Amino acid sequence: MVLDRLRPAADGLLVPVASRLGRVNPNAISWMALLVAAVAGASFYLGGAWLLLAALVLLLLSSYLDALDGKVAKMFGKASARGDFIDHVFDRYADVFLLAGIAFNAAYCPLWVGTLAIIGVLLTSYMGTQAQAVGQGRRYAGLLGRADRLVLLGLGGLVQLLLAPNGNAAWGIGAAAFGPLGWILVLFAILANATAVQRAVGIWRGFDAPP
Repeated sequence: MVLDRLRPAADGLLVPVASRLGRVNPNAISWMALLVAAVAGASFYLGGAWLLLAALVLLLLSSYLDALDGKVAKMFGKASARGDFIDHVFDRYADVFLLAGIAFNAAYCPLWVGTLAIIGVLLTSYMGTQAQAVGQGRRYAGLLGRADRLVLLGLGGLVQLLLAPNGNAAWGIGAAAFGPLGWILVLFAILANATAVQRAVGIWRGFDAPP
């Protein structure tokens, strides 16, 4: 959740663009973010230097669009429960597209590591909304937020691009030897699942808190 606290600082990049999009439906921007994330995931899956570079550029664009839709909605009074629902559903699909693209590319990451990472990411988000479902308000706290994941994924992809774009390098011993993107997903598998447990414990304790 470290980077989630820096979201207000991103207004300098979002507001100038959002201010020109008053006639645009924020849901259309959400759709664009999802489609870009899907293409980024496909680029990760296909791999190679040029497609890995494309994946990183598309990851950055998708992240920007994902933040832009909410900014447009708030600035022009277009925020709605339906838009919030679409945004969160599309975020989960985008997470799966991106991580599955890496997980199914054996040159970058073993499938079992990617599977654990995807499970952790989805459970983290589920616990956040489940807190709201039981009347405790949406829960964002935890070790690894979505902004953190996107930045780490971008950094891991950049190191992979610079050192081993074709995935022909690994660091570690035996079965615990992975390339840069593989190690990023190992980190996600550990921290995302820990974050899910952390939020679950917080929800459980919340039942005992005074109203």
